[in-house]
Order: sequence, then structure tokens, then C-alpha cells
Amino acid sequence: MSRIAPLPAGDLPDIEAFHRAGPLGFLPNSVRILARRPEIALAFQGLLRAIFSAQSGFDPSLRSLISQVASRASGCRYCMAHTAHSGLRAGLSAEKENALWEYETSPLFSPAERAALRVAQGAAVVPNAVTDEDFAALRSHYSDEQCVEIVALISLFGFLNRFNDTMATELEAPAIAVGQEFLASHGWSVGKHGAG
Repeated sequence: MSRIAPLPAGDLPDIEAFHRAGPLGFLPNSVRILARRPEIALAFQGLLRAIFSAQSGFDPSLRSLISQVASRASGCRYCMAHTAHSGLRAGLSAEKENALWEYETSPLFSPAERAALRVAQGAAVVPNAVTDEDFAALRSHYSDEQCVEIVALISLFGFLNRFNDTMATELEAPAIAVGQEFLASHGWSVGKHGAG
């Protein structure tokens, strides 16, 4: 159970509409908790809008993979389940989702994807483990603008990982189902993000 109760969804019509149209398709409990400070929730929404802009040209499933690897590296089960859920909604195949844990060797991942996922994994740990070689590999596949977007996305999940792990934010049913189907065989569990 969340350490601070989420606000009722019906009290947040503008925020709820934004998130229902987003990658998850529902208003997550994390945002319902953030909404206790509306200025933070609205600023967060603005950052989401900028990072997830359709103008970036990034495949939404790649965003989800980057976010999931970063969340796994930082240990946030809440965000791992959310990013797996959003990836599948974005068209990520079940086969690729299942192979994510072996992205370095799986033939399902391109060199460009491997470079982005390697940076996500290294950037999400403390101290930061991204090497000059990792970043050079990233730049060999992506423009400077795309590299900024990738690191901004990883950083966004750094915020979400810390927030949700500290709040023990309760996972929603759709994310739990995806976690159990795709992540549990790799050691994932609901843990402190259950209903209590």
C-alpha cells in the first residue's frame, strides 16, 4: 500500500485525461500522489509532454525499453511493470520483451538499440557507470538531439524510480498483470508495491 494515499482519480479530470491518452492508458497512482502538490504534477506533465513528443521520431517501444532497463538497474519494480506495460501497448512484441534481459546478445536487438540500452543501464546506477566508449557508441547511432532525449528519458525515470520506491506506490492491476506475465520469470515481484 502506498505510504501516502493517491488522490481520487475523479478529482483530477485534466491530469487524468492527459494520462489516459498517454503510453499507459490510465492515470497511474504515482501521478495521483504527485497531485497532492498540483504544481509538481503539472510540471511533471510538461516534462512528459516534451520528452514523449511525437516530433522526436523515436519508436515508442524503444522508449519503453530504455525506461525499463533504467528502472531495472535502479531496482524500481513499480516502473519496471509500467514500462513493460507501455511497451506492449506501443507494439513491442512479447518475444522482444522476454529477450530484454539478454539485450546484449539477443539477435532481436540492433546495435543502435544495444547502445541505447547500455547507456540506460549504466546511467541508472549510482555512481553512474556510463563510459566514454558507451557514449561514443550511442553517438554513432543517434544525433546529438536524440542523445539528449535518451538521457533526459533515463533521467526522468531516475526521478520516477526514486519517487515510487520511496512512496511504495501501489501498482495498478494492468501493470501487475504484465509484470507477472513478462517479468516474474526474471526475478520481478510486486514487493512493496502491492495492495498491502
